[in-house]
Formats: sequence, structure tokens, C-alpha cells
Amino acid sequence: MIEHVYRRAADAVDAVVVATDDQRIADAVESFGGIARMTSRSHRTGTDRIAEVAADLDCAIIVNPQGDEPLIEPAVITAVVEPLRTDPSLPMATVRRRIRDASDYTNPHVVKVVADLHGNALYFSRAPIPPAAAHADRAAVDAYAHVGLYAFRRDFLLTFARLPQTPLEIAESLEQLRALEHGFRIRTVVTEHHSIGVDTPEDLERARRLSAVGVRV
Repeated sequence: MIEHVYRRAADAVDAVVVATDDQRIADAVESFGGIARMTSRSHRTGTDRIAEVAADLDCAIIVNPQGDEPLIEPAVITAVVEPLRTDPSLPMATVRRRIRDASDYTNPHVVKVVADLHGNALYFSRAPIPPAAAHADRAAVDAYAHVGLYAFRRDFLLTFARLPQTPLEIAESLEQLRALEHGFRIRTVVTEHHSIGVDTPEDLERARRLSAVGVRV
């Protein structure tokens, strides 16, 4: 699975490095010719782990695709970087997709996001949000799922890793809430691509089937 993510990311960015505290993952990456960096085991989140590696990199923007998104499209990676290129004041960006499957709306493994009229994230939750999306008798409101992909300005990523964890971040187990609770903007980019986050054995089997038949969702 990590090789799928690695190769798709390599089609969209200048260089790819896998940050891990597991020697088995590092060995797997190196076995297919990839680059891996071992990190501390003490990190609270994956973003903190990425920040350790980013501290030694000479670049302006860091993209963090999640290792559990084997069908992520290179075009989506390119798209998440664009807001940082066009808005110098923006510290980070991520991706959302419109929810079309009702089961995703209630599934706690599918993180939901609501955004303001400028596309900046207002909140992320494992709960069904916005509530109006579940009621046909209310004004039509689209629900969006969060795609686990982030772009950071390198300087902000290092700042983010030093920030204390926040109450909502801990309650939801969603690290991106740390940025919002500390008052930083997260721009969301809408995509039509439907990648699969592999959080359960069922997700893994579905991703294998789609990959085997060459389907891109």
C-alpha cells in the first residue's frame, strides 16, 4: 500500500520521503527504491513526525499524503498545493469531496468537514455534519468528507509541531483541529476524485479490488 502512495506522490511533487518510526516500513520503502527516514517514536501525530523530517529539508512547501490513501490521484496532490502558491498568507491547505454515499455521512471513519464561503475549514468531525444534510425537509446543504492530504508551508509545519494539543483535537482524534483551535486558517480544495482511506480490513479489500482492475475512483 505504501508503494502505491509513494509512486502517485512522485508523479506530482519534486521529491518524496517517507517518515516512519517502524523499521519494517522503512525496509519496504527501500526495497522498491524509495527514500525513508526513521523518526522518533515519541511523536503525538503523523504531522509531528513529518515536521521532524521537514526540519532538515530545503523547500518552501511540504505535502503530506497519508499512507492509508493508496488510490490518491497525483492531480489532487497538485491541486492542494495551488492555494499556497497563490496566497502567500495561507499556512496550510487540505482536500474535501462531496459525500454521495449516505453510509459515509454516518461512518465515523469518514471524517466530515464544513467550510466557510471562501473555502476555509470551519470544523472537522467524525460525527455527521452539517446536521441539515440529513434532513430532506430542510434547505439543501451538501456534506463533505475530508480527504487525508495536507500541504503546509514548511515554516508553519515546524510551528504547528510545537503547538500544544488542543481539547477538540483530542476529543475528535483529529490533529488538523489543532490548527483551527490556535486560530490558523486551513483552505479546503474540492475534488471529484474519490480516494479510499484504508482504516478497516474491509477498506483494504475494496482498495485491492479497485487497484487490481485498474479503476480510479
